Formats: sequence, structure tokens, C-alpha cells
Amino acid sequence: MEVKQVFTDKQKRMARYAKALGHPVRVYVIETLSKKSCCYSGDLTDLLPIAKSTLSQHLKELKEAGLIQGQIEAPRIKYCINKENWEEAQLLFKHFMNL
Repeated sequence: MEVKQVFTDKQKRMARYAKALGHPVRVYVIETLSKKSCCYSGDLTDLLPIAKSTLSQHLKELKEAGLIQGQIEAPRIKYCINKENWEEAQLLFKHFMNL
């Protein structure tokens, strides 16, 4: 029996981006990174009133969604916006909001 594909790849990507942006800390991180070329996780910890482990979980969620990328510069990790995926997310949301 063949299973009918209901959701498009674009819908799946948009839902993943939306889920990643579904917490104020992650929205704040995206806003902060969009104003800078990159930022170290320690700098973000200084800006936010949350534990490092909590911030790490939020960064992991954004990274898994492809909205940010991290580069290890031992002992720190430098995070930047994944420009290609961020632009795609913006286009998907813009199109969706104009339906």
C-alpha cells in the first residue's frame, strides 16, 4: 500500500525553522547574531540570565535546524548565522504570511 505524501519539503523545513524559533531565548540569539558577524557562547551567557547548560540546549536546537553554525575554537565555540538557511527561512515565512 502506497502512503500519500501530504506535506511538501518546504512545509517541513518551515515547520522546523518555526520550532527552532519557538522560544524567546532562541529568538534573542538569532537577533543578536544577526547584528554581529559571530559571537562566542560565553558572550551570550553573559547577556542572558540562564545557565550555560540551558543556553547550550537552545544553541543546539538552532544548530540542528540549520539556522546557526558553530566553529570550535578551543576552549570556546563561535556561533554565526547560517546565512543561506536564514534567508530561506525568511522567504518561507514571508510567502506563508502573504497567503
